[in-house]
Amino acid sequence: MRRTLSILGLAGVMLAAVVAVPTSSFAARDGGESAERHADRSRDAAKPLVIAHRGASGYRPEHTLEAYRLAIRLGADFIEPDLVSTRDRVLVARHENEISGTTNVADHPEFAARKATKTIDGIAVTGWFTEDFTLTELKTLRAKERLPQVRPTNTTFDGTLEIPTLQEVIDLAKSESRRLDRTIGIYPETKHPTYFQSIGLALEEPLVRVLDRNGLDSRRDAVFIQSFETANLRKLSRLTDVRLAQLLDAAGRPYDFTVAGDPRTYQDLVKPENLKWISTYADGIGATKNLLVPRDASGKLLAPTTVVRDAHRVGLDVHAWTFRAENQFLPTDFRLGADPNARGDITAEYELFFSLGLDGVFSDHPDTAVAARAALR
Repeated sequence: MRRTLSILGLAGVMLAAVVAVPTSSFAARDGGESAERHADRSRDAAKPLVIAHRGASGYRPEHTLEAYRLAIRLGADFIEPDLVSTRDRVLVARHENEISGTTNVADHPEFAARKATKTIDGIAVTGWFTEDFTLTELKTLRAKERLPQVRPTNTTFDGTLEIPTLQEVIDLAKSESRRLDRTIGIYPETKHPTYFQSIGLALEEPLVRVLDRNGLDSRRDAVFIQSFETANLRKLSRLTDVRLAQLLDAAGRPYDFTVAGDPRTYQDLVKPENLKWISTYADGIGATKNLLVPRDASGKLLAPTTVVRDAHRVGLDVHAWTFRAENQFLPTDFRLGADPNARGDITAEYELFFSLGLDGVFSDHPDTAVAARAALR
């Protein structure tokens, strides 16, 4: 499919809001928007999207149906499943294909021999990998909290929650959309697409098949697909018309650039000429907060960059990641007390970033983002 691109009007930089959750097949399509990107909508027509980062991962073990369900209950507009593949080509929600830190696989003696060392995006990683398990085998495992020292209350759920498939995440979004009479979107991320391509388990076609099977095939549907790589997004732009978002970190470069010998870094990709290039295949960027408001060596905030303005000028939405309430994740300006695991002034951080005209935020604590958004005019 060919993606139609239209340039948005410029946004003001102070307290500009953004695209609302679009009509989706999760809810009634009657009266839906045009398939043209953001057709006839100004950025101040609605407020920023709240994207539940791996679900409500500040309160439940990440990438579990319970984390996604709680995020919806807390008011999130989108839930985010990171996607990896099983050996039998089923897409499941895990932050990484190496699962020793997020499941109890090490406690299963029947899988001890599957522990391995692999090179993932140029880095040697030792553990257990989803691509070495069938879905049936993965379903015998249970999730556990990835940051037990930071979020000890989440460990209460260790050993009780399954690894969900993409289809199960979509089913939850559908059922909750009907129950609440509001659209819950999904925001899947393809993890390590070059690696999975190299082992014969490409992520793109299975992802599009699942979306198509669920009637999610146009830009008016409540779906964004995101990736830190560019080649797979460019491939996806030819396979589907759902919206795409290029993820951008503050350091390093897309791994597909490393493989292809492209010297550009993520820092290069936020330059106006490269944002324009991104706009030829994607609808938005998912930028780490430090690309938008840098910090100095002590963690203190510096002046905002022009990335939000520059992206908007070429028609790209800007979604920022990741907002977390604990002090250790906040700039020093917004920390409260000395305990790194205590909550800081997350509201002040939202207010700062909302003032830049963001179109959405990824948050581990979606209720805090919803509350801060409610205060916008």
